Amino acid sequence: MAARSSNNSATSPAERYAAARSRQAHPRLTEFLSEIAFELDPFQLASCRALEVGHAVLVCAPTGAGKTVVGEFAVHLALAEGRKCFYTTPIKALSNQKYADLCARHGAENVGLLTGDAAVNGHAPVVVMTTEVLRNMLYAGSSSLDGLGYVVMDEVHYLADRFRGAVWEEVILHLPESVRLVSLSATVSNAEEFGEWLVAVRGDTSVVVDEHRPVPLWQHMMVGSRTMDLFGGESAGELKLNPNLLRQVQNTERSEPAWRGPRRDRGPRDRRNGASHPARFRPPARTDVIERLGAAGLLPAIVFIFSRAGCDAAVTQCVRGGLRLTTEAEAEEIRRVIDLKTVDLPDGDLGVLGYWEWREALERGVAAHHAGMLPAFKETVEELFVRGLVRAVFATETLALGINMPARTVVLEKLVKYNGEAHVDLTPGEYTQLTGRAGRRGIDVEGHAVVMWQPGVDPRQVAGLASTRTYPLRSSFRPGYNMAVNLVHRVGVPAARDLLEQSFAQFQADRSVVGLSRRIERNEEALAGYRESASCHLGDFEEYMELRRRVSAREKVLAKQNTAGRRADAAASLERLRKGDVIAVPAGRRSGLAVVVDPGLDPLNEPRPLVVTEDRWAGRLSVVDFPTPVEALGRMRLPKHVEVRSPRSRRDLASALRDTGIAVPARGRSRPGAPHEDGELNTLRRALRAHPCHGCDSREDHARWAERHHRLAGENDQLRRKVAGTTHSLVRTFDRIRALLRARGYLAPAPAVPGGPDAEGATAAVNADDAASAGATGTDGDTAETGVAEETAGSAAEAEQAEAEPAEVSRDAVSAVGPVSAVGAAPGGKGTVVVVDQETISEHGRRLARIYSESDLLAAECLRHGVWRGLGPAELASVVSALVFESRRDTGPVAALPEGPVTDALAETIRIWADLEDDERRHRLDRTREPDAGFAWPVYRWARGESLEKVLTAAESTGHDLSAGDFVRWCRQVVDLLDQLRDVVGTRDPVGAAAAKAVVALRRGVVAMSTS
Repeated sequence: MAARSSNNSATSPAERYAAARSRQAHPRLTEFLSEIAFELDPFQLASCRALEVGHAVLVCAPTGAGKTVVGEFAVHLALAEGRKCFYTTPIKALSNQKYADLCARHGAENVGLLTGDAAVNGHAPVVVMTTEVLRNMLYAGSSSLDGLGYVVMDEVHYLADRFRGAVWEEVILHLPESVRLVSLSATVSNAEEFGEWLVAVRGDTSVVVDEHRPVPLWQHMMVGSRTMDLFGGESAGELKLNPNLLRQVQNTERSEPAWRGPRRDRGPRDRRNGASHPARFRPPARTDVIERLGAAGLLPAIVFIFSRAGCDAAVTQCVRGGLRLTTEAEAEEIRRVIDLKTVDLPDGDLGVLGYWEWREALERGVAAHHAGMLPAFKETVEELFVRGLVRAVFATETLALGINMPARTVVLEKLVKYNGEAHVDLTPGEYTQLTGRAGRRGIDVEGHAVVMWQPGVDPRQVAGLASTRTYPLRSSFRPGYNMAVNLVHRVGVPAARDLLEQSFAQFQADRSVVGLSRRIERNEEALAGYRESASCHLGDFEEYMELRRRVSAREKVLAKQNTAGRRADAAASLERLRKGDVIAVPAGRRSGLAVVVDPGLDPLNEPRPLVVTEDRWAGRLSVVDFPTPVEALGRMRLPKHVEVRSPRSRRDLASALRDTGIAVPARGRSRPGAPHEDGELNTLRRALRAHPCHGCDSREDHARWAERHHRLAGENDQLRRKVAGTTHSLVRTFDRIRALLRARGYLAPAPAVPGGPDAEGATAAVNADDAASAGATGTDGDTAETGVAEETAGSAAEAEQAEAEPAEVSRDAVSAVGPVSAVGAAPGGKGTVVVVDQETISEHGRRLARIYSESDLLAAECLRHGVWRGLGPAELASVVSALVFESRRDTGPVAALPEGPVTDALAETIRIWADLEDDERRHRLDRTREPDAGFAWPVYRWARGESLEKVLTAAESTGHDLSAGDFVRWCRQVVDLLDQLRDVVGTRDPVGAAAAKAVVALRRGVVAMSTS
């Protein structure tokens, strides 16, 4: 954003007049501009003007372009109009950042904060919150929604996140129509599509797309000690790869052949003889890389390393290498910030947290940043980096997810990362997201992205990543158990179906079949023409063609049967051959007489006799050489041992064979079988000849058109099945979920409504595959209108970073109340089930409606079966952790468990999960994740009051990789679920009482610190 200038002499009178008219048309924007010290870019002005005249807006612009200014203008509008504005962010750290910014601008009395960890001034006119908190308010019909005029959804492209993305769509769908939505997104290639969906579900929405980076980005590669430009100019509007870079890479590879990979053939003898073995490729030391960047004026820098351990190791290397990027005055300021941010850390935990090593690195201007760090450590690093006191940060890709932490330079050590399952190449979208951090607006004239070269990295590959701007937004919205019961309770099945049909996921799915639908339409036109050309004045030619197809199909079946029979007969005849038999090879290059030297019998396979032919060829034959059974034409006396490899022996045998006087029998016409003897085929042929169209003079012309019609109709049927499988897919999933919930007693038939429609008029048949196993209800049929969802700031378990967060199943709620329905078993027949337009949630369903977890139904089932009753606070925390914890690796040491009640309760929990998974498989639903007991011991120890040092040391001794940051995050996840259990069952229930005590026991020390 450019600095504001008071000099208007550069503008013409016409331009000044237009500006004056604009100020009159947009008085709120004029006020806003007078309060800021910079001028807005065209895309910012266009967005703000659209917002002031009453439109919702979708703003898509690169990272660092200043999208949040539009959100801040929405706050300004809300305050000026006496209305409320909710500013939502995807992660707590970003919420904290935005809260601080708005407090500085509007005063702490006008701004509130609601996250999973903090609730400050929640009734203020401007409230910053995580998106989950707003979703929960919508569920509960919170009074805080009264007077809401604007909602800002920062980083709205998070709706593509496979774990939490559904929350964004739920909020968009459920916000009252009177609320103006301000959606801020990174640049995506399908912004227009997303905007069209917003128009469809939210009404008038202006889409503003700006792909211009306010700070130009220069792309480089570091090859050895040289940093070179990736591109060398433009040609026809396209960037050209730098030829000097290509030559440098080729020269480096030629001069260092060992860099192509380690030798595999050096053995012990080579080592004993002192044979030289060139070392494997060693990239430049990280200390050298940072020093080179500093010498070139390219600091501060973020170095992306796709490994937590790699980030920590890089910091250690820099410290040991003596790297120092700060002055003594800066180091003193760093110490002051550290002391302020970590004042609440217990002294006894500092050693196990690696505090002193972390502090020393920060004083040198170097730090790591990843999801395994303690939140207080990460927040300190972020503040110091933004202030320019830390100049080199080694980070995982999670740093690119929303935190306002730009740098002058971004360095990528590798173009491959581990995604939890395999090592995969970076996508163009990921590359753009990572390098988007380079270039600080208002500070840097240009930003720089540097890719470290190593063997196997082709500059062309890097150029492809850097020049591709394809980053489509794909919805991750899917219905879940909690969403289903809330929808049934709040709006009823018909309205719920309509709601799911309005989702961005269904919008994209429906669009994907537009092309298929057009093909179907074109094919239908062609089929009409084919039908007309195939019509016959003598009768129904389609019926005649069906007879022809049935005749052809029967002939193929018989031919296949005859072929198999002939092969079996030929194999049997070969088994009867003996040494010395003279046979005739019927066809092929070896046709003629042959004498059997060896029968070639095999108890497991078909026989392959070894023969010598009259033209002196020796070899083995098989059933494929005999279309009909073979018979011995005579016999020859052979020596006991026949050496077929000897040319002389073969010549003598061939001569003796010709001298026998046996002649090859004349070849008769082969009979492949006798299909005319088949009764079914004879009947079909008679019907074919008797059909009126059989005597048509144009019969074969009609047949050609009819065959084309048949093939194209089959293609159209396939296309229709594909379309049917895509359209209404979310509704079908919703119905299958309801079928499972009904069978398990979470949904039940609603009481009959007096004067309502009769059963016949209120039911409809649907495919049984989409409502499998929808039989017994197992419920008492109770009805409840309250207690579906409670409004709490911390009721959503949020992902602090996408890399290590457990998934959270989305929840749904709306304010209207409509008819409800139920899925039950069909009273007659197996092909359909009956959909009844009345359904309600049971007592167990009301519990499920208030459990917001990836394993929501499993938690509800454990409550229903009472498997957690009798557990103490620490024991309950240990068992509940298995529902939220997820190991970072699929393989690892077997989790140790506290003996006694914990082991028994976990075993019962896993048994219930296995039963649930079987049910999900029958209903063709996504499976609930298996409980993971990897965090059971650490959280049990912590809940019992043990020190952090003991807990982490014990975890390390058992082979579990548990960092302090991971420990805090998983503890908060456990606390969140325990909070929900307490609220669901109440503290009078033994489980609720134990959950309440467990929350108190867990919320201490580093876990209780109110940082992000």
